[in-house]
Amino acid sequence: MSRFVDRAVIHIAAGNGGNGCASVHREKFKPLGGPDGGNGGNGGDVLLVVDPNVHTLLDFHFRPHARAANGKHGQGSNRAGAVGEPLELKVPDGTVLLSKDGEVLADLVGPGTTFVAARGGRGGLGNAALASKARKAPGFALLGEEGEAHDLVLELRSVADVGLVGFPSAGKSSLISVLSAAKPKIADYPFTTLVPNLGVVTAGETSFTMADVPGLIPGASEGKGLGLDFLRHIDRCAVLVHVVDCATYEPGRDPLSDVDALEDELARYTPSLGDELAKRPRVIVLNKMDVPEAAELAELVRLELEARGLRVFEVSTATHQGLRELTFALGEVVAEHRASQPPQQAKRIVLRPAAVNDTGFTIEADPEDPEAFIVRGERPERWISQTNFDNDEAVGYLADRLARLGVEDALAKAGAKPGSPVTIAGVTFDWEPSTPAGVAVQMTGRGTDARLEQSTRVGAAERKRARQLRRDGMPEEEPAGGSSGGSADRSGTHDLSDDPDDSDEESS
Repeated sequence: MSRFVDRAVIHIAAGNGGNGCASVHREKFKPLGGPDGGNGGNGGDVLLVVDPNVHTLLDFHFRPHARAANGKHGQGSNRAGAVGEPLELKVPDGTVLLSKDGEVLADLVGPGTTFVAARGGRGGLGNAALASKARKAPGFALLGEEGEAHDLVLELRSVADVGLVGFPSAGKSSLISVLSAAKPKIADYPFTTLVPNLGVVTAGETSFTMADVPGLIPGASEGKGLGLDFLRHIDRCAVLVHVVDCATYEPGRDPLSDVDALEDELARYTPSLGDELAKRPRVIVLNKMDVPEAAELAELVRLELEARGLRVFEVSTATHQGLRELTFALGEVVAEHRASQPPQQAKRIVLRPAAVNDTGFTIEADPEDPEAFIVRGERPERWISQTNFDNDEAVGYLADRLARLGVEDALAKAGAKPGSPVTIAGVTFDWEPSTPAGVAVQMTGRGTDARLEQSTRVGAAERKRARQLRRDGMPEEEPAGGSSGGSADRSGTHDLSDDPDDSDEESS
């Protein structure tokens, strides 16, 4: 027998983007034919797709980890890396995707509905795409970005028009078995139904689905019994049918108190759904009319239930008494609910352009160091992940990008001083003001940057020599001057207006 699972925690990771290639075209009589490094391929996405042939989350219970394919690295001769294949995870109709904090991210209803749960990383640009008037043959390429990784919760909420609610052993499973072709387990002990059962019922020209869910007991809204497992599956039901056992011999039980207990638990369940559940139509089914005592009790409580504005039906699943009237009444209520719903419209694509004055980053003071600063923003943090810090030219290109974005000016306005630690995406630099942008700088060999070759930092050998001179009573020597190396902002010393625009990089 297959196991029913309606809740699972999954750990998904999208594919990483491939690295760009730094290559120079070479052939006979053309030793330096220009940069020809290709771009890396984008990583694959992780998609959740509703499949009508899937009815449980069992697969995710046993295999909770899923990862999409990585993008391939770029190659020489302008060969771009292959794009990573997306990973499609098939889920049942009615699956709700939540974050670890309980925030609803997507409600997947309808066959074919697709949601991107994790986006793959962008591939890095090759040096052919980074070439410009200032850098005619870049000796570096951008690294690929890492794909998104999330821990998510999947919950299955049955998609049914009619939900049967009631105490254990009230006869819900027997009722759905005679109204539809569903074959639930039926026994004479409480909590026989452990998983929801769905059946299709036909009433004239109207067909609707009916859900038989685990039994409800007082305190179910607080997790007692199978309460939460039960209540999750009535969120989408258009009509709630209270199945009341009129032949019970339990002390303190009667049809009126059972209905009151059911309504109390529905009102306590998730306040966000309480108002919606209260507005949905109710139908009372007094069951087991084949028992004489039950028929007598039904006559006593019927008038009071109808006085509350509830439609009451007396049925017997054993003799099929009253089932035809109940079926057509439910079909009528379902048809009215469907007619009252607004017509479905095609999904509209909403474009939200960034504000004109949106810099795309923020400057914050480091709480651990009063003289340090933290730069936050999608673009600066993404550029950090794309930079190969073993390549000085790549670091210089990063500084130029940050300067064009306005990070240097913002740090100066925030009170940053030369040598102040600046952290971006976990990488810390020593910030040094640069010369104004537009001043030409002599480009050096591939993979190097003249701005990083000079440093005002005193090395260990110089400090040792200075100590020795102090001991000997001799005057100390002045260290060689120069601009700071390894700084947070090494930009602005040459005009890079012809460098590839950031929008081009994102679209590639």
